[in-house]
Amino acid sequence: MKILPYEPDNSGLAYSVGTTLDRFIKLKQSEFPFASGELSQLLRDIALAAKIVNRETNRAGLANIGGAFGQTNVQGEEQQKLDVIANIRFMRALSKGGEVCAIVSEEEDSVIDLQNKSGKYVIAIDPLDGSSNIDVNISIGTIFSIYRRKTPPGSPITKEDIMQPGRDQVAAGYVLYGSSTMLVYTTGHGVNGFTYETSLGEFFLSHPSIKAPLDGSIYSINEGLQNQWKNGVKEYIDECKSKNFAARYIGSLVADFHRNLLKGGIYLYPSTEKNPDGKLRLLYEANALAFIADQAGALATNGEIPILNIQPSSLHQRTPLFIGSKKMVQRFESISKGKVLQKY
Repeated sequence: MKILPYEPDNSGLAYSVGTTLDRFIKLKQSEFPFASGELSQLLRDIALAAKIVNRETNRAGLANIGGAFGQTNVQGEEQQKLDVIANIRFMRALSKGGEVCAIVSEEEDSVIDLQNKSGKYVIAIDPLDGSSNIDVNISIGTIFSIYRRKTPPGSPITKEDIMQPGRDQVAAGYVLYGSSTMLVYTTGHGVNGFTYETSLGEFFLSHPSIKAPLDGSIYSINEGLQNQWKNGVKEYIDECKSKNFAARYIGSLVADFHRNLLKGGIYLYPSTEKNPDGKLRLLYEANALAFIADQAGALATNGEIPILNIQPSSLHQRTPLFIGSKKMVQRFESISKGKVLQKY
């Protein structure tokens, strides 16, 4: 019997399916001396819910689950049907996974106490960001933050467990549902991206060790609100235009951030007359993306201090957000310092 050594196919006739998310998580468990598999399981639970939401998103037009649900959430925003569906999917996956003791969701007025006495983690999540774009087939996403609870397992959940600054995150990530579905996350040891292979039902490592370009030439902002911007924001955008930078704004936070993370750019959502404290939520939107940006070599600020340094004071606290390539954010800060947080 003749035995031949394995030789990989480099012909280009077949694409490679490399490291699965599950295998990657197992390989990285040693980075968490304080954990014994719980965080790894939690990331798997999030990935499972993301697969389900991806399926629902892809069949939204056929299943009549696009459009408005007919209710508003705590933000005063009209809920979309997929907002509700995604919230249910993530709630179920996280509660059944057994690693989480409490959930903060954009779609829930209050903290959800899962009554899980052994749970060591608190999740803050926007189950479906940009869901109003569903009806026009534009990319949307999920954003999540993971914190270790401060109080001992078995004791009641307290404000101390929930109101943690972004610096205390142990993991954060987002899922982008677009032309392909991607899960990007960090556990404080760099940023890695995984693309979903639908025929195999697995996320595969496609973007290892993501590093944001130091500089860029893309700016992302809703220019329809320019009459409500502070002078510092106006001056910076005028400079971007004078340099012939490209304006790219999808209106889906995850999609805009993802593009700028890979290609180099800055995303700006300043305060306005209508939203003097900003519009984006600190706990489950800004903190997560700021942690990812920090690990990828980018920056995130509210115009005065780093996002990750803000001590939250309320569950659905809002904040201005300026995030992206390091040099672009630094240039914005040098122009706008002291001008973007002035009261209207």
